[in-house]
Amino acid sequence: MDRRRLLIPLLHLILLCFVDDVLSGRTSSYIRSEYPSTDIPLDNEAFVVPEGYNAPEQVHITQGDYDGKAVIITWVTNSEPGTSEVWYGTAENKYEFKAQGTTTNYTFYDYKSGIIHHCLVDGLEYNTKYYYKIGTGSSAREFWFQTPPEVNPDAPYTFGIIGDLGQTYNSLSTLEHYMKTGAQAILFVGDLSYADNYKYNDGIRWDSWGRLVEKVAAYQPWIWNTGNHEIEYRPDLGEASPCKAYLHRYSTPYKASKSTSPLWYAIRRASAHIIVLSSYSPFVKYTPQWHWLREELKQVNREKTPWLIVLMHVPLYNSNQAHYMEGEAMRAVFESWFVQYKVDIIFAGHVHAYERSYRVSNINYNITSGSPYPVPDKSAPVYITIGDGGNQEGLASRFFEVQPDYSAFREASYGHATLELKNRTHALYHWNRNDDGKHVPTDHIVLHNQYWASNTRRRRLKKHRKIPGNASLIAKYEELLDVLV
Repeated sequence: MDRRRLLIPLLHLILLCFVDDVLSGRTSSYIRSEYPSTDIPLDNEAFVVPEGYNAPEQVHITQGDYDGKAVIITWVTNSEPGTSEVWYGTAENKYEFKAQGTTTNYTFYDYKSGIIHHCLVDGLEYNTKYYYKIGTGSSAREFWFQTPPEVNPDAPYTFGIIGDLGQTYNSLSTLEHYMKTGAQAILFVGDLSYADNYKYNDGIRWDSWGRLVEKVAAYQPWIWNTGNHEIEYRPDLGEASPCKAYLHRYSTPYKASKSTSPLWYAIRRASAHIIVLSSYSPFVKYTPQWHWLREELKQVNREKTPWLIVLMHVPLYNSNQAHYMEGEAMRAVFESWFVQYKVDIIFAGHVHAYERSYRVSNINYNITSGSPYPVPDKSAPVYITIGDGGNQEGLASRFFEVQPDYSAFREASYGHATLELKNRTHALYHWNRNDDGKHVPTDHIVLHNQYWASNTRRRRLKKHRKIPGNASLIAKYEELLDVLV
């Protein structure tokens, strides 16, 4: 007992070091200064067209398979189709291998796209830097990417998280600050170009957005998801196929996870199993997305990929007046599964602000006899809304005055986040404000893995193996938890 009395104050100190100001809900008092929220003019250098006849542009990559040994490389040529070949290798300027891609294009009202090339490069080695070349002659362009480590429960990896980006000066600030984080891939939660804010859904703004993000997207995979601004349903213009531009431009490896639609799919990367859901596709009981998610959750092996992450566009928990309760239908359908399978964290966008929740659930809600309020739930995910990338519609600054108990931190600013998976038990999460052109770390927590958080599993893990990547403070914290639990 004496030992416990001595340890408790030390434990509290360690917890404060980890959790900082997140022990009680807080609404940030920060008010951003004026900074341009208008779209960058098309003649700005941020949208520069690469030199050379028919030079490839709008280059971006995404994961091309289930386990991270393939990429899909996409680019656009405007003058003529040209070649769809990708030359690649492990040494700069030495391209030993070649992959053949395919082409597509589309029209939207009076806009006609360039030739869009998609090329699957597979059979790659893990944890390897590859150089690749697209285009021919003096117009050829060269890039590189790094494959992830082999799927492993203790493989460290850092994801960036961005949503609702657009193409304003704030969007550019988000990208420039993100590039300094050292993150290795982006989890994108929807709303890309905001071309639908223009008359006739101006496709030229899809092209400019592709050139804007190329500085990042050509070198590391973006795990894509759609938002409402990708729907572009315009029967008044004769355009009644939802997500037409998005589906032509942005490939996803949906077939690798047995999905029937590019709009919902799953991948495994390093120590994470990532599930992408579509907020604007049917998801109620017995729909294709419902059936697929039920089966995909059964495939998750937390012994191999302990971190279970879900991406969607519309948040399930949101205390902002903007888009309030829009995620309630999906919450009612899927929340019990998220709790049952102990999802670690769910990222969403849509609301142009930042908000992080505590671990709560409302699965016992019943209109007649159940609890009408979310309650603390150790098996529930942390919900994070990060629709603050920088688009022209501006910030959602009207939070409800009384902060609900489930809300841990909220702020109406532009920014981006990083999630550093350290090992199977711990991850570090940071949200970074980038208002006024400055990068300011603002919200940060240590995440304890849902599957490996139990005391029984911690003891079993420590008995059988040494956890790599743990700082001494984390190790001491785990030791103290074992004593006190």
